[in-house]
Parts: sequence; C-alpha cells; structure tokens
Amino acid sequence: MPTIHWAGTGLSAVPGLRALIRAGHQVRVYNRSVDKARAAVAGFPDVEVLAFELPVLAAALRAGDVVVSMLPADLHVELAQLCLAHDAHFVSSSYIAPAMQALDDAARVSGCCLVNEVGLDPGIDHSMAHALVADYRAAAVFDKNNVHSFTSYCGGLSRTPNAFRYQFSWSPLGVLRALKSPSVSIRNGTDYLVTQPWTAVEAFPLAMPWGAETFEVYPNRDSRPFLNQYHFGPDWKVREFVRGTLRYQGWKQAWQPIFERIERGMSDAELAGLSHELWQQHALAPGEPDRVVLAVSLRAEKDGRAVWDQSYLLDAFGNAEGSAMARLVSMPVALAVEAVLKGEIAPGVSAAPDRPELVQRWLTRVGQIADHLARVDHLAA
Repeated sequence: MPTIHWAGTGLSAVPGLRALIRAGHQVRVYNRSVDKARAAVAGFPDVEVLAFELPVLAAALRAGDVVVSMLPADLHVELAQLCLAHDAHFVSSSYIAPAMQALDDAARVSGCCLVNEVGLDPGIDHSMAHALVADYRAAAVFDKNNVHSFTSYCGGLSRTPNAFRYQFSWSPLGVLRALKSPSVSIRNGTDYLVTQPWTAVEAFPLAMPWGAETFEVYPNRDSRPFLNQYHFGPDWKVREFVRGTLRYQGWKQAWQPIFERIERGMSDAELAGLSHELWQQHALAPGEPDRVVLAVSLRAEKDGRAVWDQSYLLDAFGNAEGSAMARLVSMPVALAVEAVLKGEIAPGVSAAPDRPELVQRWLTRVGQIADHLARVDHLAA
C-alpha cells in the first residue's frame, strides 16, 4: 500500500489529514513540532509522527507514495523535486509557482502527479468555474460572440462582523503582503491594473437563497491566466473576468489606518511587526467559529440581454469538526490525494481537475461540508 506523507499540521490541515486516516490509508505525519502533530492525530495511535526534516522524508519515500505539503509555499518546489527523484507524487493547496510549472515535463516523463491548487481558493472555486463553463459550452445559447462576464470572490471571515470587520485564523502576514501586491483583471473588455487593492473596493450585494447580504470585494493577483484554465476560448468576447477577495461590508473603512501605514512604506521587519500587532488584537479565539463565503458566477449576454446567468454560492461556518477554513482547504486536498492514488489525475503539474466526474464528486463532498451550497440560475429565479 502506498504511504501518504502528510507534512504540516497547522490550522488548515487537520480535517483532511484525519479523513484520510479514517478511510484506511497508510499515513505518516511530519511537522516541525512533533507535539502539535501528535495532537492533530489524537485517537489514532498507530499513525507514525516524525519531526519534519527533508532527509528524514527522503529516506522514507518510495515509488508511488504521495507527499502532501501543508507547509509554507516556499518549500513546495523542493518537496516536488524530492518526489520526482523517488517516482512519488505531490499534492498541495497552493498556487502553481513558475518554478513548479517548470517541473511539468519531468513529471510527465516519470509518470508523477504534481497537483496544486486543490484547496478552497484556489481549489473549490476552480471546480465551480469548470462546472459552470462546461455546462455553458454545452448549452444551446452558447456562442463565442456572446459578451461574457465571470467573477469569483472568496473570503475567510469571522462568524459575525466585529468592529474591525475581520479576524485572523492564522498569521496576518500573508494578508498584509497581498495588500502590497498589484492585481490585473479584465474590466470593460480591457486589462484593469490595481496597484493598491483598497482603491478598488466595491460593494457586492449577494442574493443567496438563504438570505441576502452585502459584502465588499476587490481583485487580487493576475486573473487573466485563468481564462485558459477555465476553458474560455481565445476568441470569446470577455467584458469582465476577475478573481478576488470578499470581506464584510465596512472593511475598507475599518482598515483605513492599516492602508495608510502601508502607503507610507514598510520594510519586511515593519510588516512583520504589524502582523504581530494585528494577531494580538484580532485573532480568532481558540474554538471560536469562523465563516467562509464563496461566490462564482458566469454571465453571457446577447444583444444586451442575458442568455446565461448562473452562480455557485457557498456559505460555511466553523463547528466541532473544525473551522470552516480548515475543512474547506484540507478536505479537497484529501480528495486530490485519493484521486492520485486511483490514477484519476494525469501525470504532470496540474491544478484542480476539470474532469466532469471529479468536479461533481468534489462539489458533492463540499456540499456535505458547507452549511449552504447552491447553484442558482438567475434567469429562472
């Protein structure tokens, strides 16, 4: 039986790890803190727990095994290279970095799967986009000359809004770094560059079947490569295409002092200090429930009239089984591991799969995790 080498037992890792153990897979767990790793697999005394060190992992790795990295993204490429050297597979929830993509040819030749972007965002959002685009392509109204608009917004939130309109479930440093990063999306048919995210915050009314609510959203990263990943044709007319972040209404105003500090310029050390300060002031308390909201939509118009307008809407809250964020990040990772072991994902570097049977299986599982998951046809509503 292949071994799953699960590296990292942080806040977003545990539910998926425990699910694989319960399913009867042979799992070995690695973490910098062995005590934390043992706590993560409490109740499973037969699971081996080791301190994370590359030589230790390398010595244990065998052909056909799977390495799961829930560690910082800067370790992923090194771990993927280790997998290639041992004819093993690799799975992470992180975005595909250029150095990871560069391993594609070697992975295809060796028959190794290097699977990334199988968490929440990126991950579940990819599955929703694949489902929407595939069904639209198969619909009678499909026409590349329709005017297309695609939006995908995701937010990890507190269970209820606080004065700061946010609570951190892990180190704020990643959020702060993202606020310093420019984004490129498509608006009105042309590239839309945003150098400071808080200048592009917009109100986002969301009519969910379980209740209407208005959030705030802004674009992040570079959305344009996902046109190809989601199978938009190169000759499609695209008016809007954006992947972005969702926050509670009032977030921009509440964070204005943070934005002003970033605008004045901050060194890495100052950014780390601000991260520590925010963690002390606005961290989720142990056991405090969180919330995740995800909305993915595709609209097509002809002669100024909508002919296709559908969305996936997800709303999930933390519970006794773990935070909403942890479950929605780590359970898709576990599903990807099982798909790799079953030979359902092709060798090479890949993101969340677009195979219809896998998309539907994964979204069905997500529906069992979330408090609410709906696909809405806005034209039929």
